[in-house]
Amino acid sequence: MAGRVSGKVALVTGGASGIGRSAAEKLASEGATVVVTDVQDHLGAEVAAGIQKAGGKAEFIHHDVTSEDAWIEVVAQVKARHGRLDILVNNAGIGLGGSVLEMTLADWKKQNAVNLDGVFLGVKHSIPLIREGGRGGSIINISSVAGLKGAPNLAGYCATKGGVRLFTKSVAMECAGAKDGIRVNSVHPGIIETPIWTTVLGGQPGVNAPPDLDAMSELAVPLGVKGVPEDIANGILWLASDESRYVTGAELVIDGGLSVR
Repeated sequence: MAGRVSGKVALVTGGASGIGRSAAEKLASEGATVVVTDVQDHLGAEVAAGIQKAGGKAEFIHHDVTSEDAWIEVVAQVKARHGRLDILVNNAGIGLGGSVLEMTLADWKKQNAVNLDGVFLGVKHSIPLIREGGRGGSIINISSVAGLKGAPNLAGYCATKGGVRLFTKSVAMECAGAKDGIRVNSVHPGIIETPIWTTVLGGQPGVNAPPDLDAMSELAVPLGVKGVPEDIANGILWLASDESRYVTGAELVIDGGLSVR
């Protein structure tokens, strides 16, 4: 079913690695023009170049999602170069683990700035451009299973991802009320092989090395295996496409059953 998002323009934050990279590549392979943004300039440029080499359309823009001025500039560049925006994937995020008793206020604010403020700013500044296109669009906010259930030593991270979950639902209702054709949904990955694991468990007692995701998954995930970024990208593609035209305010959980165990 090639060309599922053909002719659409997509903006993917945190697109230099992990889920963001896979989402950018997947959307481009299905016909979208993809604007990849990140603070990791070298990796982000590599992603865009790789998409172009494979025959897709992509470009990279340096982007700090915690800066409102940066969001205004990025959206302005998308409008100037492409004239429209149809898909926003708010993927940029960080994970800072550790006891709530030991987490500094600076780290709490830093995690909120990227994971929650970045999503808010993306929605705020992208919706007007999506509306200008006159044919609706899809906003996909990446949350986590940590936005559905609590976990010890992840209070700060859970707070941000839970915030993304309910923020998504509220914006979905606002857009539905405006009859603007914009659908807003959240995606909740489980144990997925991405770089975030090196920091999300870094503050936990006795953790001095990257976790063994295979062992973790065998114990905690009903399907018994970890996920890979493409598993999440496939869900993002579906939400970005017209196949999900009747889906808004929903939670797409992709976790091998982890959240229901």
